[in-house]
Amino acid sequence: MNERGNRIDVTADRAWKECIEIIRDNVSGQSFSTWFAPLRAVSLVEDGDDLKLTVQLPSRFYYEWLEEHYFDLVRKSVRKVLGPTGRLYYDIVIEQDDAERGAPGASMQLPARPANEPVSGDDELSNDDFRMSYSGASFDTGPSTPEMPSTAIQNPFVIPGLRRSPVTTNLNGSYTFERFIEGDCNRLARNAALAIAQQPGKTQFNPFLIYGGVGLGKTHLIQAIGNYVRANKKAESIMYVSSERFTTEFVQAIQHNRASDFSMFYRSIDLLVIDDAQFFGGKEKTQEEFFHIFNALHQSGKQIVLSADRPPRDIEGIEERLLSRFQWGLSADMQPPDLETRIAILQRKAEDDGIAIDNEIIEFIGHNIKSNIRELEGALIRLLAFSTLNKREIDLKLAKEVLRDLIKDTQVTLSIDEIQHVVCDYFDIVVDLVRAKTRKREVVQARQIAMYFSKELTQHSLKTIGLHFGGRDHSTVIHANQSVLNQIDTDHKYRQTIEEIRHKLELRSR
Repeated sequence: MNERGNRIDVTADRAWKECIEIIRDNVSGQSFSTWFAPLRAVSLVEDGDDLKLTVQLPSRFYYEWLEEHYFDLVRKSVRKVLGPTGRLYYDIVIEQDDAERGAPGASMQLPARPANEPVSGDDELSNDDFRMSYSGASFDTGPSTPEMPSTAIQNPFVIPGLRRSPVTTNLNGSYTFERFIEGDCNRLARNAALAIAQQPGKTQFNPFLIYGGVGLGKTHLIQAIGNYVRANKKAESIMYVSSERFTTEFVQAIQHNRASDFSMFYRSIDLLVIDDAQFFGGKEKTQEEFFHIFNALHQSGKQIVLSADRPPRDIEGIEERLLSRFQWGLSADMQPPDLETRIAILQRKAEDDGIAIDNEIIEFIGHNIKSNIRELEGALIRLLAFSTLNKREIDLKLAKEVLRDLIKDTQVTLSIDEIQHVVCDYFDIVVDLVRAKTRKREVVQARQIAMYFSKELTQHSLKTIGLHFGGRDHSTVIHANQSVLNQIDTDHKYRQTIEEIRHKLELRSR
């Protein structure tokens, strides 16, 4: 053992064999043969304070399946064997089409989850630790079991002779406040979420509803509340569930004459987090049941957190009485991220994935992909995968090539004259001034910005751009472009000005 309680006297094969024995006891024989028997240990090394075990997976599909279905089991097994800071990494084999027989496939290494994920503190394993949450129709039969750890939630509707089933929170441990990038687009929602997490059920924000478009981080933020509450023991029972799953469980409960058990179970939760509440629309029986559960929780001082893809009043098919309850507390919207936030998100994603990538490429992606966070991260993943598979270094040329179908091309629809008019309209100056010799400060600023956008959004040469600005040479255009870039990096207000002008140019190009 080292000073942090990690084992350092064990080989990779030995460590993984011990992990496998724990896993074997907690999954079915078929699942073990399918998902774990093919895995092989690659290395075991000390990485700073961590002990890093790398295991090879046959394909990316294995990685996605293990992360979705067995993450908690594998993580706890690794920490049980290696110690509290044991970390699992996957070396994923990527098959390549190659004409040469026996040519090796590429591989890429990914962490099982971000290494700085908070540890819940209940990592002791038993055969009962991994039983799933309440299902309306099924319970495990068999002899009575030892008392569950205090972190497990007991079903309140135990039938004599049937085994108690612990309830999982369904939370994704990587969704934390520390990993959520704050910006002007989400600051209200994030600050309110943190206030709720610190005092669940005791603020005026009950219920708390976050709404916004697809891929803006709503699920991350509402689960961050649950993870904070769990880590800091602010509530005993926490449940995250999608509206679809809630509806499915309710239907199953009705089919098996257990609707009252279903209701009792959800009324016992201290922090109930419902994702995609808009899908309650049109489901009258489900809405009625949720209405009564909502009332019971609210009257008991329990915290209710919801997300939706639109404001409450715009959700179709929701009964007025339930809609009014959605509006009792606080509704906070989340907007598409601004440039500064997009760049910060990409930098965090690159850091998490262990990718060394130039700021120039980060800024290129951030400037051009603006709709939501999922597309931003997807663009970075695509770039990484293409680079790995084709053994090409990530540079700006590769980024433009790989992401061209994701990036809206405005170059062919804007002329230099149009750019000059948009910029001059913004600063309320006459277009002829940016082509003249005047050195007035406001004119120089407009001229440099117009040159900057002319270089970025058209295919004209530097010489041609200079000619459109009163016959200036290419060195003046280079200086103007660099001046704008420098001020973007150092002046927040100036950066906002550039983004506002960019938006006007995008509208003009449509």
